Amino acid sequence: MNKKADSLFFTAWATSLIAMLGSLYFSEIMKYEPCELCWYQRILMYPMVIILGVAYVRKDFKMALYSMILSGIGTLVSLYHYSIQKVSFLSDSAPACGRVPCTGEYINWMGFVTIPFLALTGFIIIFIMSLMVLKTLKEDH
Repeated sequence: MNKKADSLFFTAWATSLIAMLGSLYFSEIMKYEPCELCWYQRILMYPMVIILGVAYVRKDFKMALYSMILSGIGTLVSLYHYSIQKVSFLSDSAPACGRVPCTGEYINWMGFVTIPFLALTGFIIIFIMSLMVLKTLKEDH
Protein backbone atom coordinates (compact mmCIF):
# COMPACT_ATOMS: atom_id res chain seq x y z
CA MET A 1 0.00 0.00 0.00
CA ASN A 2 1.28 3.43 -0.92
CA LYS A 3 0.85 5.84 2.00
CA LYS A 4 1.26 8.92 -0.20
CA ALA A 5 -1.46 7.78 -2.61
CA ASP A 6 -3.63 6.87 0.38
CA SER A 7 -3.34 10.37 1.86
CA LEU A 8 -3.90 12.08 -1.48
CA PHE A 9 -6.96 9.94 -2.19
CA PHE A 10 -8.39 10.65 1.26
CA THR A 11 -7.90 14.39 0.68
CA ALA A 12 -9.78 14.15 -2.64
CA TRP A 13 -12.64 12.25 -0.98
CA ALA A 14 -12.81 14.66 1.98
CA THR A 15 -12.91 17.61 -0.43
CA SER A 16 -15.82 16.08 -2.35
CA LEU A 17 -17.68 15.39 0.92
CA ILE A 18 -17.16 18.94 2.20
CA ALA A 19 -18.28 20.36 -1.17
CA MET A 20 -21.42 18.22 -1.15
CA LEU A 21 -22.28 19.11 2.45
CA GLY A 22 -21.60 22.78 1.74
CA SER A 23 -23.92 22.84 -1.25
CA LEU A 24 -26.62 21.07 0.75
CA TYR A 25 -26.16 23.61 3.55
CA PHE A 26 -26.68 26.49 1.13
CA SER A 27 -29.79 24.95 -0.44
CA GLU A 28 -31.44 23.16 2.49
CA ILE A 29 -30.48 25.31 5.50
CA MET A 30 -29.95 28.76 3.96
CA LYS A 31 -32.73 28.11 1.39
CA TYR A 32 -30.66 29.37 -1.59
CA GLU A 33 -32.26 27.87 -4.68
CA PRO A 34 -29.58 26.46 -7.01
CA CYS A 35 -29.42 27.79 -10.56
CA GLU A 36 -29.05 25.51 -13.56
CA LEU A 37 -25.24 25.67 -13.60
CA CYS A 38 -25.18 24.89 -9.87
CA TRP A 39 -27.13 21.72 -10.62
CA TYR A 40 -24.59 20.68 -13.25
CA GLN A 41 -21.80 21.18 -10.72
CA ARG A 42 -23.70 19.08 -8.18
CA ILE A 43 -24.21 16.35 -10.78
CA LEU A 44 -20.44 16.23 -11.22
CA MET A 45 -19.50 16.56 -7.52
CA TYR A 46 -21.95 14.32 -5.66
CA PRO A 47 -21.02 11.01 -7.36
CA MET A 48 -17.38 11.62 -6.45
CA VAL A 49 -18.26 11.28 -2.76
CA ILE A 50 -19.34 7.69 -3.44
CA ILE A 51 -16.75 6.88 -6.11
CA LEU A 52 -13.82 8.20 -4.09
CA GLY A 53 -15.18 6.83 -0.80
CA VAL A 54 -15.61 3.29 -2.09
CA ALA A 55 -12.31 3.43 -3.98
CA TYR A 56 -10.53 4.70 -0.86
CA VAL A 57 -11.90 1.88 1.31
CA ARG A 58 -11.03 -0.70 -1.35
CA LYS A 59 -7.64 0.96 -2.01
CA ASP A 60 -8.50 1.09 -5.70
CA PHE A 61 -6.34 4.09 -6.54
CA LYS A 62 -6.85 3.66 -10.28
CA MET A 63 -10.30 5.20 -9.75
CA ALA A 64 -8.42 8.51 -9.57
CA LEU A 65 -8.71 8.59 -13.36
CA TYR A 66 -12.50 8.85 -13.08
CA SER A 67 -12.41 11.51 -10.39
CA MET A 68 -9.88 13.43 -12.48
CA ILE A 69 -12.23 13.38 -15.48
CA LEU A 70 -15.30 14.42 -13.44
CA SER A 71 -13.40 17.14 -11.59
CA GLY A 72 -11.85 18.39 -14.84
CA ILE A 73 -15.30 18.84 -16.38
CA GLY A 74 -16.53 20.34 -13.10
CA THR A 75 -13.65 22.81 -13.14
CA LEU A 76 -14.67 24.02 -16.59
CA VAL A 77 -18.35 24.39 -15.60
CA SER A 78 -17.43 26.22 -12.37
CA LEU A 79 -14.96 28.47 -14.15
CA TYR A 80 -17.61 29.43 -16.70
CA HIS A 81 -20.18 29.99 -13.94
CA TYR A 82 -17.79 32.12 -11.91
CA SER A 83 -16.81 34.07 -15.03
CA ILE A 84 -20.39 34.99 -15.88
CA GLN A 85 -20.77 36.25 -12.31
CA LYS A 86 -17.60 38.34 -12.21
CA VAL A 87 -16.73 39.37 -15.78
CA SER A 88 -19.12 42.11 -16.87
CA PHE A 89 -19.07 41.49 -20.63
CA LEU A 90 -19.87 37.80 -19.98
CA SER A 91 -22.60 38.50 -17.45
CA ASP A 92 -24.27 41.01 -19.77
CA SER A 93 -24.58 38.38 -22.50
CA ALA A 94 -25.21 35.38 -20.23
CA PRO A 95 -28.27 33.38 -21.24
CA ALA A 96 -31.18 33.12 -18.83
CA CYS A 97 -31.04 29.81 -17.04
CA GLY A 98 -34.25 28.99 -15.26
CA ARG A 99 -35.98 30.62 -12.30
CA VAL A 100 -32.71 31.60 -10.64
CA PRO A 101 -30.24 33.59 -12.75
CA CYS A 102 -26.80 32.00 -13.01
CA THR A 103 -25.28 35.47 -12.62
CA GLY A 104 -26.83 35.90 -9.16
CA GLU A 105 -24.56 35.87 -6.11
CA TYR A 106 -26.06 34.57 -2.88
CA ILE A 107 -22.72 35.10 -1.18
CA ASN A 108 -19.80 37.36 -2.06
CA TRP A 109 -17.25 36.98 0.71
CA MET A 110 -14.26 39.34 0.46
CA GLY A 111 -15.55 40.54 -2.90
CA PHE A 112 -14.64 37.37 -4.82
CA VAL A 113 -15.72 34.20 -2.99
CA THR A 114 -19.05 33.06 -4.43
CA ILE A 115 -20.65 29.61 -4.47
CA PRO A 116 -19.23 28.78 -7.94
CA PHE A 117 -15.79 29.90 -6.68
CA LEU A 118 -16.11 27.44 -3.78
CA ALA A 119 -17.09 24.67 -6.22
CA LEU A 120 -14.20 25.63 -8.51
CA THR A 121 -11.77 25.38 -5.60
CA GLY A 122 -13.11 21.93 -4.68
CA PHE A 123 -12.91 20.64 -8.25
CA ILE A 124 -9.35 21.92 -8.64
CA ILE A 125 -8.24 20.28 -5.36
CA ILE A 126 -9.80 16.96 -6.40
CA PHE A 127 -8.25 17.19 -9.88
CA ILE A 128 -4.78 17.87 -8.47
CA MET A 129 -5.05 15.13 -5.83
CA SER A 130 -6.26 12.64 -8.46
CA LEU A 131 -3.45 13.59 -10.82
CA MET A 132 -0.90 13.19 -8.02
CA VAL A 133 -2.33 9.76 -7.11
CA LEU A 134 -1.96 8.59 -10.71
CA LYS A 135 1.55 10.01 -10.87
CA THR A 136 2.46 8.24 -7.62
CA LEU A 137 1.10 4.94 -8.93
CA LYS A 138 3.07 5.33 -12.14
CA GLU A 139 6.29 6.01 -10.20
CA ASP A 140 5.74 2.85 -8.12
CA HIS A 141 5.54 0.63 -11.19
